[in-house]
Amino acid sequence: MPGDAFLTLGLALALGLLVGMQRQRRADGEALAGVRTFALITVLGALGGLLVPAAGGWLVGAGLIGVASLAIMANVLRARQEPEAPYGLTTEIAMLVMYGVGASLALGQREPAVALGVAVAILLQLKPRLHALAARLTDQDATAILRFALITFIVLPVLPDETYGPYDVLNPHRIWLMVVLVVGLSLAGYIAFRIMGARKGSLISGLLGGLISSTATTASNARLARSAPDASGAALSIILIATAVMYGRVITEITLVAPTHTAALIAPVAAAGGVCALLGLLAWWLIGREGGTMPAPRNPAELRPALIFGALYAAIIFIVAFARDQFGQAGIYGAAAISGLTDMDAITLGSSRLVERGRLEPGDAWRAILIASVSNLVFKAGIVFWLGSRALAVRTAVAFAVLALATLGLVLLWP
Repeated sequence: MPGDAFLTLGLALALGLLVGMQRQRRADGEALAGVRTFALITVLGALGGLLVPAAGGWLVGAGLIGVASLAIMANVLRARQEPEAPYGLTTEIAMLVMYGVGASLALGQREPAVALGVAVAILLQLKPRLHALAARLTDQDATAILRFALITFIVLPVLPDETYGPYDVLNPHRIWLMVVLVVGLSLAGYIAFRIMGARKGSLISGLLGGLISSTATTASNARLARSAPDASGAALSIILIATAVMYGRVITEITLVAPTHTAALIAPVAAAGGVCALLGLLAWWLIGREGGTMPAPRNPAELRPALIFGALYAAIIFIVAFARDQFGQAGIYGAAAISGLTDMDAITLGSSRLVERGRLEPGDAWRAILIASVSNLVFKAGIVFWLGSRALAVRTAVAFAVLALATLGLVLLWP
């Protein structure tokens, strides 16, 4: 229809102008292609796509070869005129991509094409920041990212998406998907730490520590408080804020795994997390100004911990299904209390997945999650008692007792 053709050409022109303006304003003043050239290249791709029904798909391919040939000729001429000038391929590749964007617009892939065109402009504009980020990342960081890519894009697709074993709950693909989810969240926190650095301040340390591992953050800051008794106040605020972020992680995981039951599952969990956040902010304002540094986290994308978590997750969902079948609600809560001692992710993901599949009631699931969180508090209190100073142990015991009582109150009284 003529209206669709005009819309396609208009979008191609707009996207070409957007990318072309970014190229035109480059700091080094490269003139290979600017605002007009990029607009025309994108429109050319759209015209080729519009003519495919009449002329065939070869026309789009021929246009791509023509754009590439023009870029090569322009570079050859420029090399002869300025043999010492530095050259890159970013503009040339962007020209080919925008030609493809124009063709995709005409061939019915409008939303992806528009998104890609805007993404190209953003990517080109972020060059200095991306270069700075690459310079700050170490080989260990790059390895972590590559390992995450390995477990996400190579291991995950090849695993069978079928259930096996008793109770029909062990699905290799979905189990590994949970591994990807947890490692991804931890990797995000790890990269944030690497970008921001080990800044002082309980608030930042607690937020980042909660993203990486609230249990590891508790252990690290307990050691800090033992070696620096004056830092016990800051250590407490870091531990509480990291624990509050743990509740945020739980809510995120519930939302991703059980989207149709999110409202029923997250409300009581959010209430418990709110109590923890208030305690953390109170500690930060009252006694959290003593300083303290976030310890450097370990690489969260190691394969061995990922495999261990996958096995733990599989065991938890099997135990929960078994306990529910054999003992009813009491069995579920017992399994949650045991698993929550060292890990919240497995019981959260396992119970949420069972709710989404209709194998567990939402009320049983969120109560199991909150019971697991109380067990986790007990475990963390033990870590502080074992590794930290006496002052930190007393303060942590008081704060965790208040949080545990509030959480158990939610378990008993929440409708």
